[in-house]
Amino acid sequence: MNNTERTSVTVSAKINAPVKKVWERWTSPEHITKWNHASDDWHSPNAVNDLREGGKFCYEMAAKDGSMSFDFEGVYTKVVPHELIEYIMDDGRKVKITFEETGEGVLVTETFDAEQMNPVEMQRAGWQAIMDNFKKHTES
Repeated sequence: MNNTERTSVTVSAKINAPVKKVWERWTSPEHITKWNHASDDWHSPNAVNDLREGGKFCYEMAAKDGSMSFDFEGVYTKVVPHELIEYIMDDGRKVKITFEETGEGVLVTETFDAEQMNPVEMQRAGWQAIMDNFKKHTES
């Protein structure tokens, strides 16, 4: 696979909450720090989010034991409140998140370009775990 070919991966969850609450929990730094981790031994102690086209975000992701941390960051390319967020990560990969109201809640679907260092299924599992934590936090 060369650098121009990307594998797209999609994860999703149906959230039993109004779209306004789902959007707020997805985009507000005080909520992002509560759900943005793939496993219980990691957390996001800090989050900055300038939610507008051209705005930047940066979520610190860290092992709770202090052994490792990194910044997950990017720039928003499209924002439609309560419907759509698109951004480009610092490494050039693209992400699209849709918020679709259904009769049973809000379907949040996130499609991202996989990176090439880790297996695609491992990435899918990690992003799905974060989505599942988001669902749990938003519905609580």
